[in-house]
Amino acid sequence: MMGLPIGFAQPLILLGLLSLPVLWWLLRLIPPRPLRIEFPPTRLLLDIQPKEDTPSRTPWWLTLLRLALATLVILAAAGPLWNPPAAGTSSSSSLALLIDDDFSAAASWDARMRSADDIIGRAEADNRSVALVTLGDATRDISVQPAAAARVRIHQLKPKPYAVERVDALPAISRLLAGAPDMEVVWLSDGIDLGRGSEFVAGLARITEGRNVSVVTGGLPTPHALAAADNQAGSLTVKVLRATTAGSESGLIRALDLKGLPLGEARFGFKDGDLETDAEINLPVEIRNDIARLEIPAERSAGAVQLLDKRWRRRTIGVVSGSTADTAQPLLASTYYLSRALNPFADVRLADIAAPVEAIKRFIDQSVPMIMLADVGNVTGESHDRLAAWVEDGGMLVRFAGPRLAASDDDLVPVKLRRGGRTLGGSMSWDQPQPLTAFSREGPFNNMPVPKDVTVSRQVLAEPEAGLVDRTWATLADGTPLVTAVKRGKGMIVLFHVTADTRWSDLPLSGSFVDMLRRLVALAGTTATNDASEKNKAEREVVPPTRILDGFGAFGPPTATTRPVPAGFVTRATADHPPGFYGPPEGLLAVNTLAPADKLATIDYAPLHARLEAYQVGEPQDLRGPVLLAALGLLALDALVVFLLAGGIGQLLRRRPHGATAAMLLAAVLMATLTFGSQASAQQQQAPQQQAQGDLLGPMINRAITGTPPREQRTPSEPLSSGDADFALKATTETRLAYVITGDSEVDGISKSGLQGLTLYLAQRTALEAGDPVGLDIGKDELAFFPLIYWPVLPNAPKPTPAALARIDAYMKNGGTVLFDTRDAITAPPGPGGASRSPGMLALRNILGSLDIPELEPVSRDHVLTKTFFLLRDFPGRFNSGQLWVEALPTGNDADDESKRPARAGDGVSSILITSNDMAGAWATRPDGQAMLPMVPGEPRQREFAFRAGVNIVMYTLTGNYKADQVHVPALLERLGQ
Repeated sequence: MMGLPIGFAQPLILLGLLSLPVLWWLLRLIPPRPLRIEFPPTRLLLDIQPKEDTPSRTPWWLTLLRLALATLVILAAAGPLWNPPAAGTSSSSSLALLIDDDFSAAASWDARMRSADDIIGRAEADNRSVALVTLGDATRDISVQPAAAARVRIHQLKPKPYAVERVDALPAISRLLAGAPDMEVVWLSDGIDLGRGSEFVAGLARITEGRNVSVVTGGLPTPHALAAADNQAGSLTVKVLRATTAGSESGLIRALDLKGLPLGEARFGFKDGDLETDAEINLPVEIRNDIARLEIPAERSAGAVQLLDKRWRRRTIGVVSGSTADTAQPLLASTYYLSRALNPFADVRLADIAAPVEAIKRFIDQSVPMIMLADVGNVTGESHDRLAAWVEDGGMLVRFAGPRLAASDDDLVPVKLRRGGRTLGGSMSWDQPQPLTAFSREGPFNNMPVPKDVTVSRQVLAEPEAGLVDRTWATLADGTPLVTAVKRGKGMIVLFHVTADTRWSDLPLSGSFVDMLRRLVALAGTTATNDASEKNKAEREVVPPTRILDGFGAFGPPTATTRPVPAGFVTRATADHPPGFYGPPEGLLAVNTLAPADKLATIDYAPLHARLEAYQVGEPQDLRGPVLLAALGLLALDALVVFLLAGGIGQLLRRRPHGATAAMLLAAVLMATLTFGSQASAQQQQAPQQQAQGDLLGPMINRAITGTPPREQRTPSEPLSSGDADFALKATTETRLAYVITGDSEVDGISKSGLQGLTLYLAQRTALEAGDPVGLDIGKDELAFFPLIYWPVLPNAPKPTPAALARIDAYMKNGGTVLFDTRDAITAPPGPGGASRSPGMLALRNILGSLDIPELEPVSRDHVLTKTFFLLRDFPGRFNSGQLWVEALPTGNDADDESKRPARAGDGVSSILITSNDMAGAWATRPDGQAMLPMVPGEPRQREFAFRAGVNIVMYTLTGNYKADQVHVPALLERLGQ
């Protein structure tokens, strides 16, 4: 009725509504009851002159009220019903009832079964036989049975948790209809087309031509489905599908873990015209990785559930760089290339501290499954032991080569490395840059296309040994390995024999680099194997079912017909492989109702030329009671109106004026009492809350005004000492040189006097007016304030603690420079290599063995240190026989063409300088300005050149390599002369 689910048991009674116009006329004709008033004798004198009066009639609004009352009585007599049963036609022919029983029917399964029960009930009343056809059981024989038996079977049906192929049922339906020429067909459709709906409609129209066909569809909420979950960088997104574009709607998605505990929720909304939308669950990546099930709570359907396994987990990767931090050119750093390549499919955590050993320990404490080390040389001490144990327990360590790794003897590599590496394509090399030519069939890069644009100009070489071929995952054209790997316990170590940036190869610029890292990330956390699994590799190609979803989306045990699925199963669920979890608990595989690319569409029923009906939403409800109750209310209202129009209130006041007045006053007092009483109660309830808030706000206000916490909230911790604040203030307001306090008063005095003399020389010869030198306890004091730290190395001094060495390592990684001075150039053993065997140098090696030190080389003739302020060839101190060692510059093809030399971290400033010439001894002066120590051998101007060497070192640490362009001066002058 007018689009509403309303019907009538006795519709002929509605003809009584035709009498309403007659009733209107009668009500308007009969005048209202006359008023009764007191007889006024003097009033008659005013009405002596006769005049014409119009008879009074019933008001029009009272007439409408009485017509509405009559209408309700007629409607109640007709027997109104809410959700009336569908009107059927009487027939003696048999009935074929087709039922869609896949996941899309589950959300409104009760309504569909109610409609089916009503249809079979009418068939039973007409003594008709019924053939029940569930389209999800295409292979089952269809039998015609009495309606009572079909009615019993209806209550045993359950929806399938997968998408059924209706087309497969056409042959069985055709055989059924061929044996019953007069059979009527009714199709209870869910209206959803997942790809072959039009084919089924065309086939059904062909085999039902000339028959009575009805399709029951619509009238129910639009089903929704979930597909294509994606664990992105900031959130977990899932696609929500629907089949109709009409109207806007919204809903809720809930995320659960494997135990069914809720982890989060997200809203989704459809605009008018949308068939799909996305919902985002914003949670930390650790919580998102625990999500095993996404569902729409408002819909009980397997299609409204999306199961997630380890393939949807977003791996957390810790990236540690051994290079010095370069804040001026961060886009050229190796960490930038790795972050950009990993961000689409992994959560990247960059080390927030510069010391690699500390960053490694922090990542291990965070239980990350993969750690990437970019040009990290030696990993020593506790960090080495913890990293090795972490790999043994299943962690994946991915390393990238570089100058530091090429100069180290680290054993956390898959193959034995040759020190120094190999340069290709330079002026000192016969070889040309080598292209990448092959990926190993046994590695994770198998079946990847080999990029044609990747060439390698420098690499770290692997020593030839047995098993090298088995450990190689990618090779160059000359057969040398580019990527090697080895299993360590339950984990794995992978080495890229080139840098993670573009210094050594074009690989980081290739799309293959992203694909290679993607495949490595997929291995993280899954590298653990055992002998039994290796022996039963064939058995692991399929995984058995563990927990299966039913049509309503609830977990249950596997059925007898459920078969194992292949380990790489990615398509939609089927009858043999219903949705659910497959495999062992430690490696569950999720099978979902829909594939990521599936879409929902509506079925076009036009080719069937069928009669369309809507589903019965609920049980029929008799509306006679509410209608009669409304009529009774109108009758009471009519009586009240008549009483008012007849002057009933006035007569009541005249007869009992005091009683009426008292009643009105009593009503007013009651209203006031109720109003003010509720307000007082509310104020009493708010008072304790306000007092509690005052108790909390008082201390907060006191702390904000006085700067101190309340007495009961003060902590016993001591405040920051004024000395620490003064230290930081002095170190930041002036540029100061610093030295390491060794504990030897004589050596510390020489260091202090030497830096004081150098500071005075800088003020006399340069624009730098530095402050007084500062002595540092490297285990406690902050080192970041000082651009240069002088460290005199004592042979018998105890080795600094690991924490102190970590602070030094972080200082150098952040751009600071340490000048190590062994002060034993004249006491070194004679002969080749004697300088490296001196007591001071041996003590220095002991210290540097715990640090990540790059490859070193003596200062070359064209190094920027030779020209930062003075033009120098040597760097003497109190002695002049020692050499000054610095971080090695890029070699090979990079060194051949300075224009192609990549920007280096720290603006090209070496983080470490090593000498044995006792620089501070040459700079040290007494208060009277005289030299503190004699020069050896005492050549003329040796002390002057020592001061100049100190000036160049200070300027080098402060200004970087801006004077490196002086290397090109001869070529520029030659070109100007031409």
